[in-house]
Amino acid sequence: MCPGRHDPRCAKDLFVKENWYDRHILPYLIDLACGIGPVARQREKVVPQARGRVLEIGLGTGRNIPYYDPRRVSQIVGVDPALRMHHLADRRIARSGLNVELIGLSAEKLPAADASFDTVVCTYTLCTIPDPVAALAEMKRVLVPGGRLLFSEHGAAPDANVARWQARIQPIWKPLAGGCHLDRDIPTLLKEAGFRTQMQSGYIPGPRLLSYHYWGQAEA
Repeated sequence: MCPGRHDPRCAKDLFVKENWYDRHILPYLIDLACGIGPVARQREKVVPQARGRVLEIGLGTGRNIPYYDPRRVSQIVGVDPALRMHHLADRRIARSGLNVELIGLSAEKLPAADASFDTVVCTYTLCTIPDPVAALAEMKRVLVPGGRLLFSEHGAAPDANVARWQARIQPIWKPLAGGCHLDRDIPTLLKEAGFRTQMQSGYIPGPRLLSYHYWGQAEA
């Protein structure tokens, strides 16, 4: 897909604007938050369904790796521009025995051929991608006919009071959480990208500002 994970053409220059917190604290906080029990159970609902050649968007620290079924998956290509997280992912990849290629890329413009993946996996990533509609369009483009997007994302809550607080806290939350948006409308984003979805939604255990989730599968 690209010359190599550390090639400057493969990753955005994220480190120009990063501070000490972004480099040394944030990756471990994200890894911790993404591994708590309720979130892990969400991953377990969708990731084992992946099959064939898989593209994982926002592989991050590799929290999904243990949930892939090696009997169903032939290869995983993981893309994530946050190079500071790759060393954490490498440890989980090494223990898994899976065939995983991890590349420093953002999802809005994937250097992959049309119809080249059987499954796309996207968990807890649409909240952070700068242009989620463009990224979803790319996911749709690289899926084979009949291929599936498997997703689990937090997003905008349907309750007016919770939604108001999501909007209020967003300016503080975003820089602390690596660009995460609390209130993205996941169903609308998927629809705008042209996906047909089979989706569930609801609160999972945790703070209500963060815990309204959307999960399921989508086809082009």
